[in-house]
Amino acid sequence: MPPLSPLDLPHDDPYGPHNLPYGVFTTPDAPDLRRIGVRYGDHVLDAGAAAAAVGSPHAALLGHPTLNPLMAAGRPVWQAVREELRGWLTESAHRSAIEPLLHPLTTVALHLPFEVADYVDFYASEHHASNVGRIFRPEGDPLTPNWKHLPIGYHGRAGTVVVSGTPVVRPRGQLRPPAGHSALPPFGPTRRLDFEAEVAFVVGAPSPFNTPVPLSGFHDHVFGVCLLNDWSARDIQSWEYRPLGPFLAKSFATSVAAWITPLDALAAARTAPPARDVPLLPYLDDSAEPGGLDLRIEVAINGHPVSRPPFAAMYWTAAQQLAHMTVNGASLRTGDLFASGTVSGPEPDQRGCLLELTWSGRDPLRLPDGERTFLEDGDEVTLTAWAPGPGNNRVALGEVTGCVVPSTP
Repeated sequence: MPPLSPLDLPHDDPYGPHNLPYGVFTTPDAPDLRRIGVRYGDHVLDAGAAAAAVGSPHAALLGHPTLNPLMAAGRPVWQAVREELRGWLTESAHRSAIEPLLHPLTTVALHLPFEVADYVDFYASEHHASNVGRIFRPEGDPLTPNWKHLPIGYHGRAGTVVVSGTPVVRPRGQLRPPAGHSALPPFGPTRRLDFEAEVAFVVGAPSPFNTPVPLSGFHDHVFGVCLLNDWSARDIQSWEYRPLGPFLAKSFATSVAAWITPLDALAAARTAPPARDVPLLPYLDDSAEPGGLDLRIEVAINGHPVSRPPFAAMYWTAAQQLAHMTVNGASLRTGDLFASGTVSGPEPDQRGCLLELTWSGRDPLRLPDGERTFLEDGDEVTLTAWAPGPGNNRVALGEVTGCVVPSTP
């Protein structure tokens, strides 16, 4: 029998026509030519070449080396392009033109798929925030008084957002001095390097300055979703974060997936968030249209699963985060990236970072290659996830992988 065409996917392939995530790739014969790709099974479709081959009116948008122009075009264009892509990949009339434009995933290099404008990270999991509160304030209320009134967040460093597979250099910085000592704080590589399993949202259509985006505007502005690892140096963080919060402990690297899943691909994964027990101000009240997402995440260290955080358990939704982020009149720019904060669930094996999993080092993880309280040089962290799709299909999200390498003086 002749080999199957890459266009002939099993009906339950998680990267089938119901998914179609976007990325940017290069091939060995043209390493400087970045092209927009769409993942289909274990292949990448050259979307720009496909659009040109069939005479698509969107060929110019798909011919750019980043996703930004397509993202800026707005939701009607996103939907039209998605329908075109589905037709090119599934209709027999396009088979001869499209099949030669599919590249095996193993033969291409993947790049950061969009230019990051701003980066904001939130703190949206009640389970995570409560665990952190119990660790650091064992005698007090786990949650701060404002936590259930607004999505807490901070601005990160857009310039150090890196694509999956980029090595993560152990950061150096000031560390907390020993209790009771008045000497200068020690300086050196972090000894408490951590991962944070998160989900990020990529802004496509911008918004005008001084024009808040309501909850109902979420789908008009957010292009897609990806996994994110918010690497954290806990000892640097504990010394610097008072009174203004995370800074150098977070800004050395933030890893994102090479694939951006269109928001429309997750329609079947929409779900209600946990019940709220504190009344919300009107601009955050989503009772008329709950905006949670049922994403099933898995975290592995050196290939060994250590946690399965459920995104459906997040207290604050992405739509609420976007509404809060703009309620003061702050504008959105194409390429803005905002992340959920650590995803954690109610069970011990659903905690989304080592700070929680080891209870700040008190309870080491037992892995096949030894115990861990925090990450060691050479450790590779991988985040994967899937969501319910149409019918009985799954929608896979692109993985995020990063390997820790030693600090550089």
